[in-house]
Amino acid sequence: MTKFLKFFLLFVFITNCSLDTKSNIWTKNKKIVKEKQKTIKLLFKDEKPLDTEFNPQLKIKLSGKLINNSFINNFDNNNGRINYNGNLKKISRFKFSKIDNFDESEPEIIFSENNVIFFDNKGSILKFDNSSKLIWKKNYYSKSEKKLKPLLFFANNKDTLIVTDSISKYYAMNIGTGELLWSKNHSAHFNSQVKIYKDKFFAVDSQNVLRCYSVKDGTELWRVKTERALIKSVKKLSLIIIDNKVYFNNSIGDITAVDIKNGNLLWLTPTQNSEILGQSFFIKSSNLVANNNSIFLSNNRSEFFSLDLKTGILNWKHKINSTLTPTLVDNLIFTITMEGFLVVIENRKGNIIRITDIFKQFKKKKRSKIKPVGFIVGSENIYLTTDHGRLIIIDIALGKTKSILKIDSDKVSRPFVLNQNLYIIKENSIIRLN
Repeated sequence: MTKFLKFFLLFVFITNCSLDTKSNIWTKNKKIVKEKQKTIKLLFKDEKPLDTEFNPQLKIKLSGKLINNSFINNFDNNNGRINYNGNLKKISRFKFSKIDNFDESEPEIIFSENNVIFFDNKGSILKFDNSSKLIWKKNYYSKSEKKLKPLLFFANNKDTLIVTDSISKYYAMNIGTGELLWSKNHSAHFNSQVKIYKDKFFAVDSQNVLRCYSVKDGTELWRVKTERALIKSVKKLSLIIIDNKVYFNNSIGDITAVDIKNGNLLWLTPTQNSEILGQSFFIKSSNLVANNNSIFLSNNRSEFFSLDLKTGILNWKHKINSTLTPTLVDNLIFTITMEGFLVVIENRKGNIIRITDIFKQFKKKKRSKIKPVGFIVGSENIYLTTDHGRLIIIDIALGKTKSILKIDSDKVSRPFVLNQNLYIIKENSIIRLN
C-alpha cells in the first residue's frame, strides 16, 4: 500500500509539473542549461581569421630600404629590418645536448661580437666562436637543479650576460670568461624575455609580475603586479623598451606600460574580455614590436592589435590569426598567419593592402600539418621556418614561394641573422647558413 501511494504521488507531481509550463520547474532548468551553453560557446569562440587572398597582384618593392645589416639585439625592439642576401648554404654547426620542448620556450641566440652564446639541456651555458669552436662551457646549477632541465632566458650588454630561468634563479656572468658575478633565487620561475637598459634589467615571472633588478648585483629595485592567470601559460612573454618606458604583455593578454625610473604604472590595456580569462592558458600572443608611436601584437584568437604607445588606446584591430612576431619596414607591417597567408598592412591607418597564400602549392592534408614558426624580412625575400624543419623562401614582390629548403626533419626555431649569416636553432644544435 505504501509503495502504491508513493508511486501515485510521484505520478501526480510529474504530470502536474510537466504539463504546466508556468510552473518553470522544467523550463527554468532548460534556460539554465542554454545559458551555460552560450557561455561555453563564448569562451571557446574564435573569430574567423582572414583566410582568403586579397589584392594578390599588388607588387611590393623593398630594395634599398633595408640598410641594417647587423643583428638586432636586446637594446632594440626587433622590427625585423635585416638585409639578408646569403646563399643559404650550411657552413657550420654549433652542437650541444638535446633540449626538451625547446620550441615551447622560443629560445633566442645571444651574439657577442662574432661569438654565439646558447645553453644545453642541463643549464650549461656555451660560448662558441665564429667557426663553431667552443670557447668556454659553464654550469652553475647543483645536481638536483640540473635534473629539472632549466630553460634559460638571456640578455647582454658589452661585458655582462644576464640569465633568468624556468626554475626561479637569476644570475650574471662575465661574457669574456664565463665567470659568475652574482647569483640569486626568486620565489617564482621566470617566463619572459630579458631586457637590459643602462644599469637595470627587466623580466616577468610566472605570477605576471614585472621585476626590475640592478645589473650590478641583482638587487630588486621595484616591481609591478598585474592580474594572475588561473593556469600558468607556457608561452614566453615579451618586453620592449622605448624612451625610458618598458612595455610588456602578461599571460592573460594585458599590455602594460611602466616608467623605468620608478616603476609607476602609466597605462594598462586588456586585450581579452573577462569571460575568457579562465582560458588564458590557451592564449598565445606574438612578441611586441613598436614603431611610429604605435605598439603591435597578434594572437591565436584571430586578433591583431595596434595600440597607441602613449595611451594604450586601440588604433585598429584585424582578424589575423598569428603568434609570429610582426615585422615592420617603413610604413608596412608584415605578418604570416597560422594558416599560411602572408598579410601586408599599412602601419598608421591599418589598411590591409595584400593577402597572399604562401602554402598554395601544398595539398590540403599536408598543408594542415604545416605550422609557421617565425620569419625575417630581407630586401627581396622573406625567410620563414616551419615546425616540420623547413625554410621557405618567399618573394616579397609577389608574395609567392620561391623555394623550400629542408633544414631538419624535426622542429626548428625562427631564424636569426648576423653579418649575412642566417642562424636556425634545432633541439641539439644551431645551424649557420651563409
